Amino acid sequence: MATRLEKTIKRELELDGNLYTVAIGPEGIKMTPKGGRKGTELTWRQVLGSAAAPESAGF
Repeated sequence: MATRLEKTIKRELELDGNLYTVAIGPEGIKMTPKGGRKGTELTWRQVLGSAAAPESAGF
């Protein structure tokens, strides 16, 4: 059984030699450059987007 996502968790990610902070929370995902404040935010509905369609879900 999976644990319910009730609070934000943060992880560090290295991508192409650059460090980013990834915050995963109940509202969605935010990715910011390490030490920065502004980043890219996506709600869970945006993440699902067209992937919610059965033919593109990959199941």
